Amino acid sequence: MEELGINFALLAPLLLIQLLLAIIGLVAWFKTEETNGPRMLWLVIILLVSYIGPILFFIFGRRQ
Repeated sequence: MEELGINFALLAPLLLIQLLLAIIGLVAWFKTEETNGPRMLWLVIILLVSYIGPILFFIFGRRQ
């Protein structure tokens, strides 16, 4: 990554945060039976919209 001018020490925490958000979002998605909107759409959002997808699911997707 040094050839590209990217410092891995700065990138690693961001990748770890993204991975943790995705895992926590997926676990919550599997445990949630009813969602606001189509359930499969929330799965796609969690997986494809990096940092924001899981956060959106926690705010708008789960029914309280």
